[in-house]
Amino acid sequence: MDGMKVLDDLLQRAQERLEESLAQMSVAEANTMPAPLIKSVTWLMWHTARELDFQISELNHSQPLWLSAGWTEKFALALPDDTEDWHHTPEEAAKVVVADKQLLRDYLSASIAFVRDYLATVDEKSLAEVIDKNWTPPVTRQVRIISAIDDAVMHSGQGVYTRRLMIGK
Repeated sequence: MDGMKVLDDLLQRAQERLEESLAQMSVAEANTMPAPLIKSVTWLMWHTARELDFQISELNHSQPLWLSAGWTEKFALALPDDTEDWHHTPEEAAKVVVADKQLLRDYLSASIAFVRDYLATVDEKSLAEVIDKNWTPPVTRQVRIISAIDDAVMHSGQGVYTRRLMIGK
């Protein structure tokens, strides 16, 4: 079995869960944080897309889509472009709102297509390459790819949970 195909399938399933959760919610429901420490579906989708975008752009030495494709202007969030969304306080997370759910779908789709295109170029040998020596043990390309996709899978489950808290389905 090809490991890249497995990762691709996991990524697509995460996208499906997030998009299904969003489809069952109004924009107001998607933008709402049901409790101070539970992020909104809007934040979860945005963060998932952004993390995939930033993690993979670092691996392939390109500018993130967030900047190169104008997503920062499209979202126009009251947050700096270099916001560390994985550290967002509830107040910062609450600033991630949209007027149109399609914007979230589009950025998530673009980010996932970006990752899928990258996965198609990764060869077995490059997976063992150390890309970050700031950790013990040092982080390899394989670990970084799995970490980014695992994050997407985790947040897709959180999206389902959050939707159920908001609308009970």
